[in-house]
Amino acid sequence: MCGGFTCSKNALIALNILYVMIGFLLIGVGVYARAASVVTNLPIVGGILACGVILICISMLGLAGAVKHHQVMLFFYMIILFMLFLIQFSIASSCLAVNAEQQQQFAEQGWKTVPPNLREQVQEKFLCCGFNDTIDHTASISNAVTVNSDPSCEDVNKQCCVDSQDPKCHCGPCGPLLEDKIDYAFKLCGGLGIFFSFTEVLAVFLARRYRNQHDPCYLPARAVFPHNYQY
Repeated sequence: MCGGFTCSKNALIALNILYVMIGFLLIGVGVYARAASVVTNLPIVGGILACGVILICISMLGLAGAVKHHQVMLFFYMIILFMLFLIQFSIASSCLAVNAEQQQQFAEQGWKTVPPNLREQVQEKFLCCGFNDTIDHTASISNAVTVNSDPSCEDVNKQCCVDSQDPKCHCGPCGPLLEDKIDYAFKLCGGLGIFFSFTEVLAVFLARRYRNQHDPCYLPARAVFPHNYQY
């Protein structure tokens, strides 16, 4: 019967197996991104790997508790998963609630904190210079890279102005070119976060229900030793 002990056990095991697969997928994406140099920023790759490892650890705890019907494991599994739900739901809701102006502010702060070589890769890929129009393009051509400054735009300006005779010709800023991608990333992260946070609520509900159910393989003591009880 669905909703009984066996059904709850199998559903909880299946859900945690799904979490394990997602965890290994995150680890694989992080390793591939690092090996293929898709993402050269080590904190980003480290964050992806950490999320995968944490998810696998939590899933293993849930699997062990579900297979053994272990009360303590299931209790800590519920607590950890519920705390993860609160954090993930809050972050996902914030991502969906951020407007375009706030997205640009966050992106500009991130632009200033990433290494200059990563900013240079972005400029070469999108043929842009700096994040907004406040950059001094003349200085960027003649001066070396300084702390918290944009990389030199000399090479990308040559590609942008290959057919121009204007000596002041330069590439446009990267901010407007990245606006759609930044908005898509916020919406995607928020949507996926909301979706998986509700699966965590489902896992907590299943764990609580399964934890309070009696294993039919074990008979109560009254049925095994009826002569020890007085009626």
